Amino acid sequence: MAEVQVKDNGGKGGKVRSKKQVPHVDLTPMVDLAFLLITFFMLVTTFNKPNVMDLGLPAKPKDNQKAPDTEIDLSNSISLIIGKDNRIFYHQLDQAGLNDQTLQETTFDRNGITKVIEQAKSRAKDQSKFTVIIKPTDDAIYKNFVDILDEMAITKNEIYGVTDIKSWEQAIYDRKVGTSATPAASTK
Repeated sequence: MAEVQVKDNGGKGGKVRSKKQVPHVDLTPMVDLAFLLITFFMLVTTFNKPNVMDLGLPAKPKDNQKAPDTEIDLSNSISLIIGKDNRIFYHQLDQAGLNDQTLQETTFDRNGITKVIEQAKSRAKDQSKFTVIIKPTDDAIYKNFVDILDEMAITKNEIYGVTDIKSWEQAIYDRKVGTSATPAASTK
């Protein structure tokens, strides 16, 4: 350990005094205490647990078994198309009935998609079988997809599916996005 050495001025004549000892503080126990405290707080602190969304996926079919085709009644379902620039579209129509005017746009807030899903569920023939079909486009961002999954929990829809957008829906979506005005840029 390092010590401070004091120079003795013994050359000034006269009386001889006894040497005073320089005060010495040993910091070794304090370092030990610091390490004990660090160890204690590391052991008793709970670290942030990652937020995990429970997403139940169907079991993977065996190789020799083909998954059955599922037909969903259009009056018991709604299709949500997640697009680029934080845009979301919805419809309850088949290929013959869907066009640029019937593909509706809404927002991700409570008065937008939440209200649309609740109204569609209230109009459904069999509300216990109401299905939400989520179709993200290639331009969709992950945050919007997670927001829609959160909406399923908010609106208490337990039956929903995630699938690819069909080619005829993609064509109408492309026309709708291409012809409509782009939303105003957000200010930072």
